[in-house]
Amino acid sequence: MGKKYFGTDGIRGLVNSKNINGDMFFKFGLASGTHFKTQKKNKQIAIIAKDTRLSGYTLEPALVSGLTSAGMHVYTMGPLPTNGLAMLTKSMKANMGIMITASHNPYNDNGLKLFGPDGLKLSDKIEKKIENLIDKRIENNLSKPKELGRVERLETGNKDYIKILKKNFPKDFNLRGLRIVIDCANGAGYKAGPELLNSLGAKVIAIGTKPNGLNINQNCGSTFPNKIKLAVKKYKAHVGISLDGDADRIIMCDEKGEIIDGDQIIAALAIRWKRKKMLRGGVIGTLMSNYGLEKFFKSQKIKFIRANVGDRYVKEKMQKSNFNLGGEQSGHIILGKFATTGDGLLVALEVLFSLRKGKKASNFFNTFKKTPQILKNIEVKDKSIINNIDVKKSIKHAKKLMKGYGRILVRISGTESKIRVMGESENIKLLQKCLKIISKKIK
Repeated sequence: MGKKYFGTDGIRGLVNSKNINGDMFFKFGLASGTHFKTQKKNKQIAIIAKDTRLSGYTLEPALVSGLTSAGMHVYTMGPLPTNGLAMLTKSMKANMGIMITASHNPYNDNGLKLFGPDGLKLSDKIEKKIENLIDKRIENNLSKPKELGRVERLETGNKDYIKILKKNFPKDFNLRGLRIVIDCANGAGYKAGPELLNSLGAKVIAIGTKPNGLNINQNCGSTFPNKIKLAVKKYKAHVGISLDGDADRIIMCDEKGEIIDGDQIIAALAIRWKRKKMLRGGVIGTLMSNYGLEKFFKSQKIKFIRANVGDRYVKEKMQKSNFNLGGEQSGHIILGKFATTGDGLLVALEVLFSLRKGKKASNFFNTFKKTPQILKNIEVKDKSIINNIDVKKSIKHAKKLMKGYGRILVRISGTESKIRVMGESENIKLLQKCLKIISKKIK
């Protein structure tokens, strides 16, 4: 049986509709607090961070109310990258961490990402347990008046996160002489991103650092990489870094203005790690990883395994296979040696560490030839249309035409009301024809 509230990456949706409202966030807080307070016998602690959406001011108090009603002591940290929350949840030995965010989605959406005491995103099993608690009578989970939790605001979240990031690198590591453009998407990384790079001595040109509650991911950030491309050219930068709304994704740009996606970053890091004997096992990608990446790893004798879409599933597969590198084309990249989830700033540091001796970004990322890929995101009222007989027939027909020339993948989005139709092939005309067959039938 599928999950009722949780998708591929937490809970997400339109603000003040269905699950994303004050009433439901109280229930999410109460249910998750009830579950996690049984995991430790000492002081019960929950940490909350958020991105910069206006709706965060509405949803956070409701979430806090639910958690404290369950008897959890809550620390709120304000805007902080998602992996910053995960790292601090672990370092502070908290029961749980909750990130209020809708990641790369526009401002009108919001949601939650939940982390356990190990800094890992929750398993399907735990999410289902929390869902069962959400649907129970509220009175069953309320604490006695003297057992209510307390709330405290921590202002040091970003500084503590930056300290943890820098500890992963040699003390003498610096970025002096590098001119870097960083686009923070007017999101959760707008403080930590520029502050981190400045502290290492880089010449920093920061854009997307003026959030107003409504401009998160708006024509900026990793989903709008043209902005970083233009800025790199304008300021003659050595490299560009583009984050998304909660800074767990990264898309980069080399000094020539070429956009570098997640697959290309993963390929470059895998080669470097293999050469330095840091790569353990191989690399985990997803169903959306470019076919060219798979062929490249085969030629380099690096094991490559595909997981379901979502960095949580990548991490689970990494743990199961004992691999320490994995990620998605979208820029969710997990450096298993350093982190439990995707972290745009951590990945940026690892890349910049490789460029510190004057190596050009264009040379570092020039690893494999991508197979042409086309992705269509089709808006639908009901995602179950993917199970329609005629739709299934169109997918089967398209795959038959494509056999031997490339691959086609059709899946529902775990976070939006969309069906994603993706195809890869060197034969562009055939690819367009096949995708049209499927798209037309879905529409």
